[in-house]
Amino acid sequence: MSRTNNKFIRCYVSGYDLSGEARSVGSYGYQFDNEPMFAYADGSKNIVNGIATTQVDPLNAFLSPATSPAIGIHELLNTGAGLRTYTIAFGMRALPAQGDFIFTMPMEQAGYQAEGVGVNVNWGGVTSTNALVPNGFNCPFGRLLHANGAETAVNSAVGIDDYGATPPSLGGIFTYHLFSSDGTVTLTAQEADTNVDGSFANITGATSGSVDASAAPKHGIIATATGAAIKRYLRWQLAFGTASTATFIIGFNRRLWK
Repeated sequence: MSRTNNKFIRCYVSGYDLSGEARSVGSYGYQFDNEPMFAYADGSKNIVNGIATTQVDPLNAFLSPATSPAIGIHELLNTGAGLRTYTIAFGMRALPAQGDFIFTMPMEQAGYQAEGVGVNVNWGGVTSTNALVPNGFNCPFGRLLHANGAETAVNSAVGIDDYGATPPSLGGIFTYHLFSSDGTVTLTAQEADTNVDGSFANITGATSGSVDASAAPKHGIIATATGAAIKRYLRWQLAFGTASTATFIIGFNRRLWK
């Protein structure tokens, strides 16, 4: 990522845009365990090659009770536990746009501490209970395919060059936050070998399915097949059911190791 400014970071949790309340997201990243070393009398430790541990520092935010929107960070996260769809979008010297980097994973919320006008939300990391982990889909960095905004028509624009001429055939994960819609809509990531409108087709498995956010936001992180050959160019797409407008973000993380 190139040099930018924190004011261009945006924070999304489980279908809600918390960017107006979030103050800092701390450090974020992933690491691999070292090969364990132990003596005969020591307890042994196993590691799984190629499986990384995703770790995130606390989310610090202003304590904002529900006014507008109807649910603020307190109402959304005050239970202090649960699996959250957590996405950070990094705008490069401007608000996040198609092609910018994202950090996204289902994160276990480990705590919620509120005091005065501030709140601190702790994350427990990606655990073995997360269905993505056994399949190795735990690279938390990907690309933003659709920035936060409303759409009223299908996408006929070109996409982004996500990897280059020889992308790995390892699959990836699809993330969406559908903030609002006026009926049912299906959100999808598409792929192509050439970056022209007619070449794009849906990535198998990278879809929200039919979702309706007219009453409450919808969100999810869905894995493709582990050996899927994801093509070079990526873009967002939607298909309207009963809806005529939808406001959302879409991201895709290409799996980079076995």
